[in-house]
Amino acid sequence: MSIDAAFEAVPREAFVPDLVWVRRDDGWAVPLRRQDDPDRWRALVHSDDAITTQIDDGAADKGVWPTSSCSAPHVVRRMLELLDLQPGHRVMEIGTGTGWNAALMAEIVGPQNVTTIEIDPVVAEQARASLAGVGCPVQVITGDGEAGSPAGGPFDRVIATAATAELPYAWVRQTRPGGLLLVPWAPTFHPDGPIGRLTVRDGGRAEGHFVAPSWFMPLRGQRIPQPDRNACKERWADAGRPAIDRFGITVTSRGQTIWLDSPDHPIAPT
Repeated sequence: MSIDAAFEAVPREAFVPDLVWVRRDDGWAVPLRRQDDPDRWRALVHSDDAITTQIDDGAADKGVWPTSSCSAPHVVRRMLELLDLQPGHRVMEIGTGTGWNAALMAEIVGPQNVTTIEIDPVVAEQARASLAGVGCPVQVITGDGEAGSPAGGPFDRVIATAATAELPYAWVRQTRPGGLLLVPWAPTFHPDGPIGRLTVRDGGRAEGHFVAPSWFMPLRGQRIPQPDRNACKERWADAGRPAIDRFGITVTSRGQTIWLDSPDHPIAPT
């Protein structure tokens, strides 16, 4: 099935919870309940914008930082294009969120081939319910996605929907040679949180380039303090604002190296 057909088959509305979060003029994020303003809720669902579905790790009344969301449709589509899914591919997703992306992937590769991991138990349970509601029996694991799914590998594709500063080697180890990892990055070397697209080689080595901006929320264990974000932007500007696609990354069991233009030119991120 094509990506277009998957979008037609899997409505976003089936995965967005009745309670979402919107930004007030004073900067606070506050709840928007479907029953209170169904027209505004539906307008958000049918927009091309990301929708915040959790704030501050589960705040109830108001908050500041989005900690779970339903990603913007154009970003979801672009990442699926970069992932290059084929029928029968086995896929691991880090960061289930609402479950919408897992359902889209299941339409392409088959639900039995999708494993998705969510660290937040409440978010994971909501996703399970939404997936069950559309008859999509993908495996939803509640746990720390940094560990991956050792029992489920090897995978042909690994996709993260949370940004990393240090790519967990477990993801490389659980991907078969020739497989792809698609991972958004925290602003440690470029302020636009670029997406890395890595190919796994024989010998447990993964390497690739950064390909597009993304601005995803970070993995919960890899949040970057604001001063470090500011320092990254300043250092990038001082370096002449190099484009995203000039950066690349190499990951081995000994660690990771981010480089500019070639692996022979490593850089030191924040």
